[in-house]
Amino acid sequence: MTAVSEVSPDPIVYLNGELVPLSEARVPVLDRGFIFGDGIYEVAPLYAHASGRRTAFRLKQHLTRLARSVGKIGIANPFDDAGWHELIGRVAEANETDGGLRADQDAIAYIQVTRGVAKRGHAFPAGVKPTVFVMVTPLSLPGAAQRASGVACVSAEDRRWLNCDIKSVSLLGNVLMAQYAAENDAFETLQFRDGLLTEGSSSNVWIAKDGVLAAPPRSNKILEGIRYGLIEELTAECGIRFEARDITEAEVRAADEIIVSSATKEVLPVTRLDGAPVGAGQPGAVFAALYAAYQRAKAAEAAAAQEGVENESRERLTV
Repeated sequence: MTAVSEVSPDPIVYLNGELVPLSEARVPVLDRGFIFGDGIYEVAPLYAHASGRRTAFRLKQHLTRLARSVGKIGIANPFDDAGWHELIGRVAEANETDGGLRADQDAIAYIQVTRGVAKRGHAFPAGVKPTVFVMVTPLSLPGAAQRASGVACVSAEDRRWLNCDIKSVSLLGNVLMAQYAAENDAFETLQFRDGLLTEGSSSNVWIAKDGVLAAPPRSNKILEGIRYGLIEELTAECGIRFEARDITEAEVRAADEIIVSSATKEVLPVTRLDGAPVGAGQPGAVFAALYAAYQRAKAAEAAAAQEGVENESRERLTV
């Protein structure tokens, strides 16, 4: 889903083999990402922790989705997982040196791959090299006050195309829904297609009723966020029953809790929808359990990453 981050004055980015200041990064106007929106993107959080290192949270899952997205539109993946991992690390390190990123700051890695530069024509051109862009910038997560009070959302009809499972850079439908929320002093727009819940403009949406958490099923009508699988795991850890099924608009409006999730939101409670309170009008027990479990998952992945670093160091010393 779309990232919200605090961009430093001139971060260092990767573009087609070079590390350059963002202000100097250029792509030709005939890049198919610019002309047609012919490309995909990925957004992964990088959490800072006490060791001074960052953990790329659920990076394997993000890279699996990236590979799936480029595969579905017929672009050869420019790197394998190890190559992407190394590249993200290079960009993060460059920004700590020259891009204004502090070592103790959480960050967001943005990856974009387009089909490349070619004479304008709708069909895929032959022999074109993909354009690859990577940016790492500070990440601002929702604060404690926002989690305590929840956020207000609005609703609208989902009028987007029917390949929402591809994380495409063609985001005009999402942009219009984000603008609709902004114009109505709302945090997010929750969308419905044929009377059924799909997703937000940049988030997956969950409802809780009588302690049961439900989400729209995985399909071409939603972008399956990396948090989808994570939250499914967390419900099992927390003893919360989970259902992936069609959810009617009436069920959403009668829910005890509504929760939105994304890489840059983690999990966040919705306490008002179209001006009406959601449930009791305050964050509920299901959200509280999932948020706590989410933080434990972050800590566990950071600890596992640190253990891997220590093991690698010991192996080098042994050698």
